[in-house]
Amino acid sequence: MAENDTEEAGTAVREYRTEELAEAAGIPVRTLRFYRERKLLPPPRREGRIAWYDDHHLARLRTIAALLERGHTLGGIAELTAAFESGRDVSQLGELLGIGWSEETPVRLSPEALADYFEGEVTPENLAASLDLGYLATDGDAIVHVSRRLLDVSSALVREGVPLAAVLEAGRRVREHADALAGLFTELITAHVGDEAVARLRPLAKSVVEAELTMAMDRLHPAPPPEAPPREAPQREVPTLAGQPREGQTPEAPPREPPPREGQAPSS
Repeated sequence: MAENDTEEAGTAVREYRTEELAEAAGIPVRTLRFYRERKLLPPPRREGRIAWYDDHHLARLRTIAALLERGHTLGGIAELTAAFESGRDVSQLGELLGIGWSEETPVRLSPEALADYFEGEVTPENLAASLDLGYLATDGDAIVHVSRRLLDVSSALVREGVPLAAVLEAGRRVREHADALAGLFTELITAHVGDEAVARLRPLAKSVVEAELTMAMDRLHPAPPPEAPPREAPQREVPTLAGQPREGQTPEAPPREPPPREGQAPSS
Protein backbone atom coordinates (compact mmCIF):
# COMPACT_ATOMS: atom_id res chain seq x y z
CA MET A 1 0.00 0.00 0.00
CA ALA A 2 1.53 3.24 -1.10
CA GLU A 3 0.55 5.50 1.75
CA ASN A 4 1.30 9.20 2.05
CA ASP A 5 2.33 10.65 5.42
CA THR A 6 1.70 14.32 6.10
CA GLU A 7 2.28 16.42 9.18
CA GLU A 8 -0.76 17.60 11.15
CA ALA A 9 -0.24 19.44 14.46
CA GLY A 10 3.17 17.85 14.80
CA THR A 11 1.99 14.26 14.27
CA ALA A 12 2.17 12.07 11.18
CA VAL A 13 -1.18 11.49 9.46
CA ARG A 14 -1.55 8.46 7.22
CA GLU A 15 -3.19 9.15 3.89
CA TYR A 16 -4.66 6.78 1.31
CA ARG A 17 -5.56 6.93 -2.33
CA THR A 18 -9.10 5.90 -3.26
CA GLU A 19 -8.18 2.27 -3.99
CA GLU A 20 -6.07 2.03 -0.83
CA LEU A 21 -8.84 3.37 1.41
CA ALA A 22 -11.38 0.98 -0.11
CA GLU A 23 -9.02 -1.94 0.49
CA ALA A 24 -8.37 -0.87 4.11
CA ALA A 25 -12.12 -0.59 4.76
CA GLY A 26 -12.88 -3.88 3.02
CA ILE A 27 -15.33 -2.39 0.49
CA PRO A 28 -15.33 -2.04 -3.32
CA VAL A 29 -14.11 1.23 -4.83
CA ARG A 30 -17.57 1.82 -6.35
CA THR A 31 -19.11 1.64 -2.85
CA LEU A 32 -16.62 4.22 -1.59
CA ARG A 33 -17.53 6.53 -4.45
CA PHE A 34 -21.23 5.97 -3.77
CA TYR A 35 -20.75 6.98 -0.11
CA ARG A 36 -18.93 10.09 -1.29
CA GLU A 37 -21.80 11.00 -3.63
CA ARG A 38 -24.29 10.53 -0.78
CA LYS A 39 -22.11 12.86 1.35
CA LEU A 40 -21.53 10.13 3.92
CA LEU A 41 -17.81 10.96 3.78
CA PRO A 42 -16.19 14.37 4.13
CA PRO A 43 -14.39 15.48 0.96
CA PRO A 44 -10.80 14.25 0.52
CA ARG A 45 -7.74 16.44 0.29
CA ARG A 46 -6.96 17.21 -3.33
CA GLU A 47 -3.47 17.25 -4.78
CA GLY A 48 -3.93 17.88 -8.47
CA ARG A 49 -6.08 15.04 -9.73
CA ILE A 50 -5.25 12.78 -6.77
CA ALA A 51 -7.71 12.47 -3.87
CA TRP A 52 -6.05 11.78 -0.53
CA TYR A 53 -8.05 10.25 2.36
CA ASP A 54 -6.86 9.79 5.95
CA ASP A 55 -7.64 7.71 9.03
CA HIS A 56 -10.66 9.88 9.81
CA HIS A 57 -12.26 8.71 6.57
CA LEU A 58 -11.37 5.11 7.40
CA ALA A 59 -12.98 5.46 10.84
CA ARG A 60 -16.12 6.88 9.22
CA LEU A 61 -16.31 3.93 6.82
CA ARG A 62 -16.01 1.46 9.70
CA THR A 63 -18.81 3.26 11.55
CA ILE A 64 -21.02 3.09 8.45
CA ALA A 65 -20.34 -0.64 8.14
CA ALA A 66 -21.20 -1.23 11.81
CA LEU A 67 -24.46 0.72 11.54
CA LEU A 68 -25.47 -1.06 8.34
CA GLU A 69 -24.82 -4.40 10.02
CA ARG A 70 -27.23 -3.37 12.79
CA GLY A 71 -29.95 -2.72 10.24
CA HIS A 72 -29.78 1.05 9.77
CA THR A 73 -30.43 2.56 6.38
CA LEU A 74 -28.06 4.80 4.46
CA GLY A 75 -30.62 7.59 4.77
CA GLY A 76 -30.57 7.33 8.55
CA ILE A 77 -26.78 7.20 8.59
CA ALA A 78 -26.66 10.28 6.36
CA GLU A 79 -28.90 12.12 8.83
CA LEU A 80 -26.63 11.05 11.68
CA THR A 81 -23.60 12.31 9.75
CA ALA A 82 -25.29 15.65 9.18
CA ALA A 83 -26.01 15.84 12.91
CA PHE A 84 -22.34 15.33 13.70
CA GLU A 85 -21.23 17.95 11.23
CA SER A 86 -23.81 20.53 12.37
CA GLY A 87 -22.96 20.00 16.02
CA ARG A 88 -26.50 18.89 16.92
CA ASP A 89 -27.06 18.02 20.58
CA VAL A 90 -25.76 14.50 21.11
CA SER A 91 -28.88 13.64 23.13
CA GLN A 92 -30.77 13.46 19.79
CA LEU A 93 -28.56 10.71 18.37
CA GLY A 94 -30.77 7.91 19.72
CA GLU A 95 -33.76 9.30 17.87
CA LEU A 96 -31.71 9.68 14.69
CA LEU A 97 -30.51 6.09 14.84
CA GLY A 98 -34.01 4.83 15.54
CA ILE A 99 -32.90 2.71 18.48
CA GLY A 100 -35.10 4.41 21.08
CA TRP A 101 -32.50 5.17 23.75
CA SER A 102 -35.11 7.13 25.67
CA GLU A 103 -33.43 6.40 28.99
CA GLU A 104 -29.80 6.42 27.87
CA THR A 105 -27.62 9.50 27.58
CA PRO A 106 -25.02 9.41 24.79
CA VAL A 107 -21.62 10.90 25.66
CA ARG A 108 -19.40 12.82 23.25
CA LEU A 109 -15.70 12.24 23.97
CA SER A 110 -12.35 13.24 22.62
CA PRO A 111 -9.90 10.38 21.94
CA GLU A 112 -7.89 11.59 24.94
CA ALA A 113 -10.92 11.43 27.22
CA LEU A 114 -11.74 7.91 26.01
CA ALA A 115 -8.16 6.87 26.73
CA ASP A 116 -8.51 8.29 30.26
CA TYR A 117 -11.58 6.12 30.86
CA PHE A 118 -9.75 2.94 29.80
CA GLU A 119 -6.09 3.62 30.45
CA GLY A 120 -3.91 1.27 28.40
CA GLU A 121 -6.93 -0.64 27.05
CA VAL A 122 -7.87 1.48 24.02
CA THR A 123 -6.42 -0.81 21.36
CA PRO A 124 -7.45 -1.13 17.69
CA GLU A 125 -9.02 -4.51 18.49
CA ASN A 126 -11.10 -3.11 21.36
CA LEU A 127 -12.15 -0.11 19.27
CA ALA A 128 -13.26 -2.39 16.45
CA ALA A 129 -15.24 -4.54 18.90
CA SER A 130 -16.91 -1.44 20.38
CA LEU A 131 -17.87 -0.26 16.90
CA ASP A 132 -19.27 -3.68 16.01
CA LEU A 133 -21.38 -3.69 19.19
CA GLY A 134 -22.62 -0.19 18.44
CA TYR A 135 -21.22 1.21 21.70
CA LEU A 136 -19.11 3.75 19.82
CA ALA A 137 -19.63 5.93 16.76
CA THR A 138 -16.84 8.03 15.28
CA ASP A 139 -16.71 11.09 13.10
CA GLY A 140 -13.21 12.37 12.51
CA ASP A 141 -11.83 13.29 15.91
CA ALA A 142 -15.22 13.01 17.62
CA ILE A 143 -16.23 9.82 19.47
CA VAL A 144 -19.72 9.17 20.82
CA HIS A 145 -20.52 6.46 23.36
CA VAL A 146 -24.19 5.49 23.16
CA SER A 147 -24.78 5.16 26.92
CA ARG A 148 -23.40 7.03 29.91
CA ARG A 149 -24.37 4.10 32.16
CA LEU A 150 -22.56 1.52 30.05
CA LEU A 151 -19.51 3.78 29.80
CA ASP A 152 -19.33 4.24 33.57
CA VAL A 153 -19.89 0.56 34.36
CA SER A 154 -17.38 -0.73 31.82
CA SER A 155 -14.70 1.73 32.96
CA ALA A 156 -15.36 0.74 36.60
CA LEU A 157 -14.86 -2.94 35.73
CA VAL A 158 -11.61 -2.13 33.94
CA ARG A 159 -10.39 -0.19 37.00
CA GLU A 160 -11.16 -3.27 39.11
CA GLY A 161 -8.85 -5.33 36.90
CA VAL A 162 -11.19 -6.84 34.28
CA PRO A 163 -9.65 -6.51 30.78
CA LEU A 164 -11.68 -4.35 28.41
CA ALA A 165 -11.73 -7.17 25.84
CA ALA A 166 -13.45 -9.41 28.42
CA VAL A 167 -15.91 -6.63 29.30
CA LEU A 168 -16.84 -6.22 25.63
CA GLU A 169 -17.27 -9.97 25.16
CA ALA A 170 -19.54 -10.06 28.22
CA GLY A 171 -21.47 -7.16 26.70
CA ARG A 172 -21.94 -9.14 23.50
CA ARG A 173 -23.35 -12.10 25.45
CA VAL A 174 -25.58 -9.87 27.57
CA ARG A 175 -26.90 -8.31 24.36
CA GLU A 176 -28.05 -11.72 23.15
CA HIS A 177 -29.96 -12.44 26.38
CA ALA A 178 -31.35 -8.90 26.52
CA ASP A 179 -32.70 -9.21 22.98
CA ALA A 180 -34.38 -12.48 23.94
CA LEU A 181 -35.93 -10.95 27.08
CA ALA A 182 -37.13 -7.90 25.18
CA GLY A 183 -38.75 -10.19 22.61
CA LEU A 184 -40.41 -12.24 25.36
CA PHE A 185 -42.01 -9.23 27.07
CA THR A 186 -42.96 -7.56 23.79
CA GLU A 187 -44.75 -10.73 22.68
CA LEU A 188 -46.43 -11.12 26.08
CA ILE A 189 -47.74 -7.54 26.21
CA THR A 190 -48.74 -7.44 22.56
CA ALA A 191 -50.68 -10.70 22.80
CA HIS A 192 -52.66 -9.81 25.94
CA VAL A 193 -52.81 -6.00 26.06
CA GLY A 194 -51.91 -4.65 22.64
CA ASP A 195 -48.94 -3.32 20.74
CA GLU A 196 -49.63 0.25 21.84
CA ALA A 197 -49.06 -0.78 25.49
CA VAL A 198 -45.47 -1.96 25.02
CA ALA A 199 -43.92 1.45 25.69
CA ARG A 200 -46.21 2.10 28.67
CA LEU A 201 -45.49 -1.26 30.33
CA ARG A 202 -41.75 -1.22 29.68
CA PRO A 203 -40.92 -0.29 33.30
CA LEU A 204 -42.70 -3.45 34.50
CA ALA A 205 -40.52 -5.62 32.27
CA LYS A 206 -37.40 -3.85 33.57
CA SER A 207 -38.46 -4.44 37.18
CA VAL A 208 -38.97 -8.16 36.55
CA VAL A 209 -35.56 -8.52 34.91
CA GLU A 210 -33.81 -6.55 37.66
CA ALA A 211 -35.48 -8.59 40.43
CA GLU A 212 -34.69 -11.91 38.74
CA LEU A 213 -31.07 -10.89 38.14
CA THR A 214 -30.72 -9.91 41.80
CA MET A 215 -32.09 -13.25 42.98
CA ALA A 216 -29.93 -15.14 40.48
CA MET A 217 -26.82 -13.37 41.81
CA ASP A 218 -27.92 -14.28 45.35
CA ARG A 219 -28.21 -17.94 44.35
CA LEU A 220 -24.82 -18.00 42.65
CA HIS A 221 -22.99 -15.93 45.22
CA PRO A 222 -25.01 -15.62 48.43
CA ALA A 223 -24.04 -12.86 50.79
CA PRO A 224 -22.29 -14.01 53.99
CA PRO A 225 -24.58 -14.11 57.05
CA PRO A 226 -24.31 -11.09 59.34
CA GLU A 227 -21.85 -11.50 62.18
CA ALA A 228 -23.46 -12.14 65.56
CA PRO A 229 -22.54 -9.62 68.27
CA PRO A 230 -19.84 -10.92 70.64
CA ARG A 231 -21.25 -12.55 73.76
CA GLU A 232 -20.11 -11.22 77.12
CA ALA A 233 -18.19 -13.73 79.22
CA PRO A 234 -20.05 -14.67 82.44
CA GLN A 235 -18.52 -13.11 85.57
CA ARG A 236 -16.79 -15.60 87.81
CA GLU A 237 -17.53 -15.51 91.54
CA VAL A 238 -14.53 -14.86 93.70
CA PRO A 239 -14.42 -17.34 96.63
CA THR A 240 -14.57 -15.65 100.03
CA LEU A 241 -13.58 -16.74 103.50
CA ALA A 242 -16.30 -17.80 105.86
CA GLY A 243 -17.95 -14.77 107.31
CA GLN A 244 -16.23 -12.39 104.84
CA PRO A 245 -18.69 -10.42 102.67
CA ARG A 246 -18.58 -10.83 98.89
CA GLU A 247 -17.69 -7.91 96.70
CA GLY A 248 -20.50 -5.36 96.67
CA GLN A 249 -22.21 -6.99 99.70
CA THR A 250 -22.80 -5.02 102.93
CA PRO A 251 -21.25 -6.80 105.96
CA GLU A 252 -23.81 -8.08 108.44
CA ALA A 253 -23.73 -6.67 111.98
CA PRO A 254 -23.13 -9.27 114.76
CA PRO A 255 -26.33 -10.38 116.54
CA ARG A 256 -27.13 -8.43 119.73
CA GLU A 257 -27.71 -10.33 123.02
CA PRO A 258 -30.97 -9.65 124.89
CA PRO A 259 -30.59 -7.61 128.11
CA PRO A 260 -30.19 -9.70 131.35
CA ARG A 261 -33.27 -10.32 133.44
CA GLU A 262 -33.62 -8.88 136.89
CA GLY A 263 -31.50 -10.88 139.37
CA GLN A 264 -29.59 -12.56 136.51
CA ALA A 265 -25.85 -12.03 136.17
CA PRO A 266 -24.75 -10.84 132.74
CA SER A 267 -23.02 -13.43 130.62
CA SER A 268 -19.37 -12.97 129.97
